[in-house]
Amino acid sequence: MTTAYVGLGSNIGDRERLIARAAELIGAVRLSTVIETEPWGYGNQPMFLNAVAELETQLTPRQLLDHLLDVERRLGRERIGPRWGPRTIDLDLLLYGDETIDEPGLVVPHPRLARREFVLRPLAELVPSLIIPGIGTVQDTLAGLSSEA
Repeated sequence: MTTAYVGLGSNIGDRERLIARAAELIGAVRLSTVIETEPWGYGNQPMFLNAVAELETQLTPRQLLDHLLDVERRLGRERIGPRWGPRTIDLDLLLYGDETIDEPGLVVPHPRLARREFVLRPLAELVPSLIIPGIGTVQDTLAGLSSEA
């Protein structure tokens, strides 16, 4: 079994229900507090709810990514409109054990993890001393991001 962390976000529809249902469908063993955040990357859209789920999985990283994409589709995600635009649900594979992966369509740790407070805050709630491969601890990364603001 491998411990993986997945970022969950929603800003269309019943955001809380969508995050709860996604967490259930991906088999989350723990879910951070759900927080409301400003949009990132594309500003002209509704506020997001964000959380991080911890899962124990026997799936390979690629299989897990495929499963996340399937859950997004099942919950009404359509990949239309601007990048980082509004969406019913967004599931990002943030970390997969202590692995570093760089393959077409799959990069772990998530390539923008260290720059996204809306992911680092809930991740720090779950595992503040977890090491992000090649970056440092979650809490130090969050503190560094906060000091840049």
